[in-house]
Amino acid sequence: MKFRGSGKHTGGKVELMMTPMIDVVFQLLTFFIMTFKITAPEGDFFIKMPQAAPSAGVPSDVQLPPIKVRMTAGAGGELAGLFLAERRLSSFAELRDQVRALVGDASGPGGASDAEVELDCDYDLRYEYVIRAITAVSGYIGPDGQIVRMVEKIKFAPPHKEGS
Repeated sequence: MKFRGSGKHTGGKVELMMTPMIDVVFQLLTFFIMTFKITAPEGDFFIKMPQAAPSAGVPSDVQLPPIKVRMTAGAGGELAGLFLAERRLSSFAELRDQVRALVGDASGPGGASDAEVELDCDYDLRYEYVIRAITAVSGYIGPDGQIVRMVEKIKFAPPHKEGS
């Protein structure tokens, strides 16, 4: 490294310029503060984690068997059939009413906390119908504007190809 001045090295001390380094650090700090986006967490999923490993034993007598909802796909992924335990339904509102009659609105034994719905959907069914079925069985908005929960446990059967 060549220093200014005479060609001789006199053993002088090399000083670092701290002001430009501090300026760069403050510019980076300002950049990161200005670009930081604070967002609220998305959704409220009511995830209930188990407290401990499940104990082996006899299942409860009050626990309902899974409610089976079958949805078949027609041409272009449209909904061709909606069934609740082999009974054909005409709409998702009717599905909600039938599930409400089976499990009720209140949680507790045999209520919303114990009920489970199994969705059995064709492979080609459009996703919007699956979401509408989940919405229909999970709850509804009551007359007072409050959300009434019916079923929180929803599972999916393996998908079916059309015609199988």
